[in-house]
Amino acid sequence: MKQPDHRPWKVLNSEYLAHEPWFTVRREAVELPGGARIPSYYVLEYPDWVNVIARTDDGRFLLIDQYRHGLGRTSYEIVAGVRDPQDATPLDAARRELYEETGYGGGEWKEYMVLSANPATHTNLTYTFLATGVQPLSTQHLEASEDIRIHLFTFEEVRRLLEENCIPQALMAAPLWRYVAEHSERR
Repeated sequence: MKQPDHRPWKVLNSEYLAHEPWFTVRREAVELPGGARIPSYYVLEYPDWVNVIARTDDGRFLLIDQYRHGLGRTSYEIVAGVRDPQDATPLDAARRELYEETGYGGGEWKEYMVLSANPATHTNLTYTFLATGVQPLSTQHLEASEDIRIHLFTFEEVRRLLEENCIPQALMAAPLWRYVAEHSERR
């Protein structure tokens, strides 16, 4: 399918308001193609993110749960993380995150989909990978700031978690919903 015509905005002025490893924001004055101006437009710069839909040899989904302070709740998630500078590719980051958060690895991997959290204000992309046939290789290797528990769910249990809004993170729910839609007829 043909992409739409590219019509970028002209940046008239740009300044950083915060420049942290996990949160960088800049304010820009921009001019739109039609001549309208926006004097304060905020852009959030993040490193790329990765997600992993991981399935074990017996077909169970490997999910985690952890507390998320922004929402003030603990919920189920697929393994996810940030592409660090040492990660040569998003796939390297995804494999590292799965191993660190769960101790699982191996299997067959493929890029499943690429999403943007918000293309209006975010500069990064989220790369979702499908890993099938993963198996436990080690224990978890968590950072001090991580409190993650591992769960194995069947296809039907994952569908029910989605239907009951137990996976509220949109960048995780979207690829899982796609997977469920693509595989429901085959069941």
